[in-house]
Amino acid sequence: MLPAAGLNGHSHRQAPTPRPTILCFSHLRWNFVYQRPQHLMTRAAANARVYFLEEPLQTEAREPSLRVEDQPEGVQVLTPILPHGYSIAQAIDAQRALLDQWLLDAGIVDFIAWYYTPMALLFTSHLAPAATVYDCMDQLSAFQGAPPELVKLEQELFARADVVFTGGRSLFAEKRGLHPNVHLFPSSVDRAHFAASRLPHEDPEDQASIPHPRIGFFGVLDERLNRELIATVAACEPAWQLIFVGPVVKIREDELPRAANIHY
Repeated sequence: MLPAAGLNGHSHRQAPTPRPTILCFSHLRWNFVYQRPQHLMTRAAANARVYFLEEPLQTEAREPSLRVEDQPEGVQVLTPILPHGYSIAQAIDAQRALLDQWLLDAGIVDFIAWYYTPMALLFTSHLAPAATVYDCMDQLSAFQGAPPELVKLEQELFARADVVFTGGRSLFAEKRGLHPNVHLFPSSVDRAHFAASRLPHEDPEDQASIPHPRIGFFGVLDERLNRELIATVAACEPAWQLIFVGPVVKIREDELPRAANIHY
């Protein structure tokens, strides 16, 4: 279709709509385990500029800095690099200063703030985003080692948020009365990725010698894992092979149940 001509005979071309900017604050690292934040921010990157600010790393650096890395998914990951030995207050101040300077240098003033952790409010509460999203994917206050101020900060985030998503029905039931705009947004699976497992494949090298039947789990192995149930199932059904694939976090590996039919 040819562009419409204006009154002066020149064609009018509609200016392209600028892509929105999403600044995502996450307690999970982008390259740790690919899960809800990575799925949603990758999808969002098709239509928006997405910046993913993850938790800081402490190194031998003498001064704080912000590492910026482009990801193949179209997301830019921002990682604060802090010197070893920083106190909590120093870390908060450094993250605030690094973020403010980056926003200034990037010329970003109009953005959507997308929170996965209320703890990020400690260094972002002064910002004025166009909209605030709280994607509550877990009950973080129930995790082992959760900071005591997390509950209070979540209440503050509810007061600031324009919309709240919850990653499961139990979270929705718990949070729906805390905000007027809460939506059940359950997590799912990457259909295209897992559909590939329905095609014939050779066994992975580390599983080729394991007999059948096999029961598998893929994900983070942490304090939420029902270790007593796993040990009981393994003892009651010694022919069943239980295979667990994923990183061990916040628990020691020697706390995991062991048996001839349990494989990590």
